[in-house]
Amino acid sequence: MSMETISGLIRDIKDFPKQGIVFKDITPVLKSPEAFAEVIEIMSTRYLKAKPDYVVAVESRGFIFGSALAYRLGCGIVPVRKKGKLPYQTIEASYDLEYGTATMEIHSDALQKGDKVLLIDDLLATGGTAGAAIRLVEKLGARIIGVEFLVELAFLNGRKNIPKHPVNSIIVVD
Repeated sequence: MSMETISGLIRDIKDFPKQGIVFKDITPVLKSPEAFAEVIEIMSTRYLKAKPDYVVAVESRGFIFGSALAYRLGCGIVPVRKKGKLPYQTIEASYDLEYGTATMEIHSDALQKGDKVLLIDDLLATGGTAGAAIRLVEKLGARIIGVEFLVELAFLNGRKNIPKHPVNSIIVVD
């Protein structure tokens, strides 16, 4: 399946979740067995030789891709969630939103020093969420070997919040 076909499955939803936002709806990609399989194959192929110990998946759509990637790569999966959603002891990192701040958490025992981590989320916009997730991984002493996204909104310059890590996006919107 071509990138153009996968890209064509992503639909724009205007004014969601609020006025002025154009939401990138990836559910048609998830619905298509061929498209979803191709996305997982593209993302996982980069890590077949230097496999991660863990896929760190960012809430919530990152969980979908993260689970399939962890299975394909034969490694564990670690969730990063919004504050108050994880049941055990956590560490946290906050980031700025246009209208305030948000906080992400990871279990304090999720990773060990030296663990190799692949970070996954569905979409890179401003990079705040990914940047917070990276800080959490690094606080635990793990090493990020790659950061993967299905979609990147390049015009928002989110890579500035991920300056020292290799970033791959399957679909880039300028």
